[in-house]
Amino acid sequence: MHLLFQGGLLLPCSDQVAVQAADLRVRGGEIVEIGPRLQPDGAEIVDAHRKWILPGFVQTHIHLCQTLFRGMAEDRALLPWLRERIWPLEAAHTPETAFLSARVGAVELLLGGTTSFMDMGSLNHTDAIFEACKALGVRATVGRSMMDRENPAGLHASREANLRGACDEADRWHKQGRLRYAFAPRFVPSCSEGLLMECVDEARSRAAMLHTHASENEAELELVKEMTGLDNVCYLEKLGLVGPDVGLAHCIHLSEAEIEILAKSKTRLLHCPSSNMKLGSGIARIPELLERGVHVSLGADGAPCNNRLDAFSEMRHAGLVQNLRAGPGQLPAASILRMATLSGAEALGLDDEAGSLEVGKRADLVLVDADAPGLLGSRDPIQQLVYAAGPEHVDSVYIDGERVVHKGQVAGWDGPAEAQRVLTAADEVAARAFA
Repeated sequence: MHLLFQGGLLLPCSDQVAVQAADLRVRGGEIVEIGPRLQPDGAEIVDAHRKWILPGFVQTHIHLCQTLFRGMAEDRALLPWLRERIWPLEAAHTPETAFLSARVGAVELLLGGTTSFMDMGSLNHTDAIFEACKALGVRATVGRSMMDRENPAGLHASREANLRGACDEADRWHKQGRLRYAFAPRFVPSCSEGLLMECVDEARSRAAMLHTHASENEAELELVKEMTGLDNVCYLEKLGLVGPDVGLAHCIHLSEAEIEILAKSKTRLLHCPSSNMKLGSGIARIPELLERGVHVSLGADGAPCNNRLDAFSEMRHAGLVQNLRAGPGQLPAASILRMATLSGAEALGLDDEAGSLEVGKRADLVLVDADAPGLLGSRDPIQQLVYAAGPEHVDSVYIDGERVVHKGQVAGWDGPAEAQRVLTAADEVAARAFA
């Protein structure tokens, strides 16, 4: 496929290239040329006048299996939220309901311009999540949420069963097309030391990501300290669960020693500002962490703790909450947009493919309608994207040069019919979880 996007304003999200009015040529799913007034040379023309063109958003912490639970786990802090609502609901999934949950979540992500993401599933039905992602063509890194410590919901399995299942899934899905695998022990309180250490070994033997939660909630920190005698990130470092192939979601409550570990090891911090506010977990010190050299990217987390999955909300909240905590201007809009694009791609090891508009990268593109009433005013598109834009302003989305969203419609999604299936599935899961 040969496309020429003409007349757009490009937001490259690259460290080298500024916002520019230019054309962009795509051939074979790859960006092959960027420049002013490019000749058609037989290309299919995409009229991008009065459109902002940016790379697809890369969200680094998502829970697609939880999309059906939106609105079912309100008004709780992290640990009761998990124990009383989320784990019983996840345990009630079937392969069919897990598939529908992942499918509707991925559709929501696409509508908001997210083309790549890392997802943590549940203990069961990871294959169903992969199938949903494959069907929609998203660039997804997915893993089983491993738990071998008992919990009242029964959402646990032996260390051997966890690892066997994860390894089998990795063998089936890792690096298959746009899909990759991540070994995803849920968090320290739900995992034995043996499970965590073996996850490290198995992931690195396959060049796969490691993905877990850390230091999200003060009660969680106390529990980890009681169990291990160490602060959370210090314990993970002891087990080898740090490094550029490791994504740690949240990391709100960190000691100075833990910040130093994250910076020196190049561990990826996956910042989820909306979720952190919704669960009352706290505010991560993002400007200071960036200043110390910690790598930070963005994720929406899950629908029951947000309750949205769009990158625009995460960018806006990332900025607003730091204005409140640290003062206006401490986290510039350009830094936030980078966190939502190129930093996300770096965190997932996709920066050779995604995260910026550069020749040689895959054509994962978002076109935003610059003439939308809610975006008119300031001539600074970066400020407008971070603080004013939303999914409703997305005109179209491309992955590998293939248009997957146009004017609010997702290719392959049959709106009314599929919506009814999703609603029925949500009712079924809730009935089984809380019968």
